[in-house]
Amino acid sequence: MIVSLIKAAALSPNGSPAGILLAWLDGQFEMVASPKLIEELHGSLSNPKIRKRIPEVDAASLIRLIERGAVMRDDLVDPPPVSPDPGDDYLVSLARESEAVIVSGDGDLLSLAPNLPVFGPGQFLEWLDAKD
Repeated sequence: MIVSLIKAAALSPNGSPAGILLAWLDGQFEMVASPKLIEELHGSLSNPKIRKRIPEVDAASLIRLIERGAVMRDDLVDPPPVSPDPGDDYLVSLARESEAVIVSGDGDLLSLAPNLPVFGPGQFLEWLDAKD
Protein backbone atom coordinates (compact mmCIF):
# COMPACT_ATOMS: atom_id res chain seq x y z
CA MET A 1 0.00 0.00 0.00
CA ILE A 2 1.13 3.57 -0.50
CA VAL A 3 1.52 4.08 3.24
CA SER A 4 4.14 1.36 3.61
CA LEU A 5 5.73 2.52 0.39
CA ILE A 6 6.23 6.06 1.69
CA LYS A 7 7.51 4.82 5.04
CA ALA A 8 9.91 2.46 3.25
CA ALA A 9 11.12 5.32 1.05
CA ALA A 10 11.86 7.42 4.10
CA LEU A 11 13.69 4.55 5.82
CA SER A 12 15.75 3.42 2.82
CA PRO A 13 16.66 6.20 0.40
CA ASN A 14 18.27 3.80 -2.10
CA GLY A 15 15.47 1.24 -2.51
CA SER A 16 12.62 0.90 -4.98
CA PRO A 17 10.15 2.82 -2.76
CA ALA A 18 12.51 5.81 -2.75
CA GLY A 19 12.82 5.50 -6.53
CA ILE A 20 9.04 5.62 -6.80
CA LEU A 21 8.85 8.69 -4.57
CA LEU A 22 11.47 10.42 -6.74
CA ALA A 23 9.60 9.44 -9.92
CA TRP A 24 6.43 10.97 -8.44
CA LEU A 25 8.27 14.15 -7.52
CA ASP A 26 9.63 14.21 -11.08
CA GLY A 27 6.06 14.16 -12.42
CA GLN A 28 6.15 10.67 -13.94
CA PHE A 29 2.79 9.75 -12.40
CA GLU A 30 0.10 11.13 -10.12
CA MET A 31 -0.28 9.84 -6.58
CA VAL A 32 -3.80 9.41 -5.24
CA ALA A 33 -4.47 9.72 -1.52
CA SER A 34 -7.39 10.08 0.85
CA PRO A 35 -7.90 11.30 4.41
CA LYS A 36 -7.79 7.73 5.75
CA LEU A 37 -4.56 7.04 3.86
CA ILE A 38 -2.99 10.22 5.28
CA GLU A 39 -4.18 9.19 8.75
CA GLU A 40 -2.60 5.75 8.32
CA LEU A 41 0.65 7.33 7.12
CA HIS A 42 0.68 9.66 10.12
CA GLY A 43 0.12 6.75 12.50
CA SER A 44 2.82 4.68 10.85
CA LEU A 45 5.37 7.49 10.94
CA SER A 46 4.48 8.16 14.61
CA ASN A 47 5.43 4.63 15.65
CA PRO A 48 8.23 4.89 18.25
CA LYS A 49 10.46 2.45 16.31
CA ILE A 50 10.05 4.52 13.14
CA ARG A 51 10.41 7.80 15.03
CA LYS A 52 13.93 6.74 16.07
CA ARG A 53 14.91 6.73 12.39
CA ILE A 54 12.67 9.48 11.02
CA PRO A 55 12.51 12.62 13.16
CA GLU A 56 9.07 14.14 13.78
CA VAL A 57 9.86 17.22 11.71
CA ASP A 58 10.82 15.06 8.70
CA ALA A 59 7.72 12.89 9.10
CA ALA A 60 5.53 16.00 9.22
CA SER A 61 7.22 17.39 6.10
CA LEU A 62 6.65 14.13 4.24
CA ILE A 63 2.97 14.08 5.19
CA ARG A 64 2.55 17.71 4.05
CA LEU A 65 4.27 16.85 0.77
CA ILE A 66 1.79 14.02 0.15
CA GLU A 67 -1.20 16.14 1.19
CA ARG A 68 -0.20 18.99 -1.12
CA GLY A 69 1.05 16.99 -4.08
CA ALA A 70 -1.26 14.01 -4.28
CA VAL A 71 -4.66 13.99 -5.90
CA MET A 72 -6.92 13.88 -2.83
CA ARG A 73 -10.11 11.81 -2.96
CA ASP A 74 -12.79 11.22 -0.35
CA ASP A 75 -12.92 7.85 1.40
CA LEU A 76 -15.95 5.66 0.77
CA VAL A 77 -18.06 5.32 3.92
CA ASP A 78 -18.54 1.55 3.66
CA PRO A 79 -16.18 0.09 1.06
CA PRO A 80 -17.22 -3.35 -0.16
CA PRO A 81 -15.14 -6.24 1.19
CA VAL A 82 -12.54 -7.44 -1.32
CA SER A 83 -9.22 -7.86 0.45
CA PRO A 84 -8.19 -10.66 2.80
CA ASP A 85 -7.46 -7.79 5.22
CA PRO A 86 -10.64 -5.74 5.71
CA GLY A 87 -8.47 -2.76 6.70
CA ASP A 88 -7.25 -2.61 3.09
CA ASP A 89 -10.70 -2.45 1.50
CA TYR A 90 -10.67 1.36 1.49
CA LEU A 91 -7.45 1.30 -0.57
CA VAL A 92 -8.96 -1.03 -3.14
CA SER A 93 -12.04 1.20 -3.37
CA LEU A 94 -9.85 4.29 -3.66
CA ALA A 95 -7.85 2.71 -6.47
CA ARG A 96 -10.95 1.53 -8.33
CA GLU A 97 -12.73 4.85 -7.99
CA SER A 98 -9.62 6.74 -9.14
CA GLU A 99 -8.67 4.26 -11.87
CA ALA A 100 -5.28 4.00 -10.17
CA VAL A 101 -2.91 1.16 -9.49
CA ILE A 102 -1.93 0.06 -5.99
CA VAL A 103 1.77 -0.12 -5.16
CA SER A 104 2.52 -2.18 -2.08
CA GLY A 105 4.70 -4.78 -0.50
CA ASP A 106 1.73 -6.05 1.54
CA GLY A 107 0.98 -9.70 0.78
CA ASP A 108 -2.79 -9.32 1.20
CA LEU A 109 -2.89 -6.57 -1.41
CA LEU A 110 -0.45 -8.32 -3.73
CA SER A 111 -2.70 -11.40 -3.66
CA LEU A 112 -5.35 -9.31 -5.44
CA ALA A 113 -3.02 -8.72 -8.42
CA PRO A 114 -4.66 -11.16 -10.82
CA ASN A 115 -7.91 -9.20 -10.57
CA LEU A 116 -6.66 -5.68 -9.82
CA PRO A 117 -3.67 -3.61 -10.91
CA VAL A 118 -1.46 -4.18 -7.86
CA PHE A 119 2.33 -3.93 -8.14
CA GLY A 120 5.23 -4.49 -5.81
CA PRO A 121 7.59 -1.49 -5.73
CA GLY A 122 10.14 -3.03 -8.11
CA GLN A 123 7.39 -4.14 -10.50
CA PHE A 124 5.94 -0.63 -10.52
CA LEU A 125 9.29 0.90 -11.43
CA GLU A 126 9.61 -1.60 -14.29
CA TRP A 127 6.06 -0.75 -15.39
CA LEU A 128 6.90 2.98 -15.34
CA ASP A 129 10.03 2.35 -17.41
CA ALA A 130 8.07 0.29 -19.93
CA LYS A 131 5.54 3.12 -20.38
CA ASP A 132 8.26 5.44 -21.70
